Amino acid sequence: MGGKNVPTAVRNRPRLFVTLTAPSFGPVHRAGERCRPRRDGGACEHGRPLGCGTEHAATDPLIGQPLCPDCYDYNGHVLWHAHASKLWDRFVIDVRRRLASSVGLVQSGFADHARLSFARVAEYQKRAAVHVHAVIRLDGPDGPTDEPPAWGTTDRLTDAVRASAGRVLVRTPYSPSVGEIVFRWGAQLDVRPLHADSAGSGDDAVAAYVAKYVTKGASETGAGTDHKVTTRADIDTAPVSEHVRTLMRTCWRLGGLPEYASLRLRTWIHSLGYRGHILTKSRAYSTTYAALRAERAQHVGHTEIPGAVTDSHWRYVGSGHTPGAALIAAGVAEDVAINRAAAAESSQPGGGAV
Repeated sequence: MGGKNVPTAVRNRPRLFVTLTAPSFGPVHRAGERCRPRRDGGACEHGRPLGCGTEHAATDPLIGQPLCPDCYDYNGHVLWHAHASKLWDRFVIDVRRRLASSVGLVQSGFADHARLSFARVAEYQKRAAVHVHAVIRLDGPDGPTDEPPAWGTTDRLTDAVRASAGRVLVRTPYSPSVGEIVFRWGAQLDVRPLHADSAGSGDDAVAAYVAKYVTKGASETGAGTDHKVTTRADIDTAPVSEHVRTLMRTCWRLGGLPEYASLRLRTWIHSLGYRGHILTKSRAYSTTYAALRAERAQHVGHTEIPGAVTDSHWRYVGSGHTPGAALIAAGVAEDVAINRAAAAESSQPGGGAV
């Protein structure tokens, strides 16, 4: 994604840095100035304050935690994660549709004139809700090597992104216990044009930003765990906050309902129901893994390797000791058993040598 892998012409075409946030599921503690000041005070139906006048430090563990866990919409939060990727897909489709209609093209003819390319990073906020950072670029029909049409301006792309972000939605399957939820992107939308100089500093900045969030550990964000959860008991021992633990329990509970079976919530408890990749990109956004492998092979071997094949298919061969190693292991096990028996005997009253 860096400047070295992107043609010079790409740096001069319409590109936006877009942040799409998750909807609100209830008030949480915030850092910076006074958290959630309220002149009238007041309490929720569970007797907890509706506001918070504390100025939380950036390291305060309260940041991202709900003011009232009983008021917080944990069902909606988990189901948001299960549908966020689908909402992104609909957003991209709608941006293409709006660009086409803005210049009098039918949607099916858009690909003959331009291509919408993107790189997307999903980030867990402190409240443990996924939101999206994306670089969106308008190319010609053949991708990065092709100039976009004359009508493909930054302003036109910006208008399409803003309109689509406020328009697209996705509905959850109906559940007797939860009902049907309609999800849209959150109210906070950030759309900024990206400008790069001849050295490609804009591309390098984007690549550094992506690397920052891809390499973040679960402890630095509101994410779940870095390993899968297989039993209900694993949730109780997970090294996470009570807020995240409740989200994991909600995944387990909703995952047992037949209407949500296709969402596979129990399989994705460790990521709080989110099934998407942290980093995704469109096919023509930048270089591919195949190209990178070819460059690596050429660098290591200092030669061209035409038609190189990467074998990604594996088959089970076997496990355990070879016959010779099995005899040695059996002998070691026997010696260990004899030593343990001798130690146990010597520890008894009257045991040991006389």
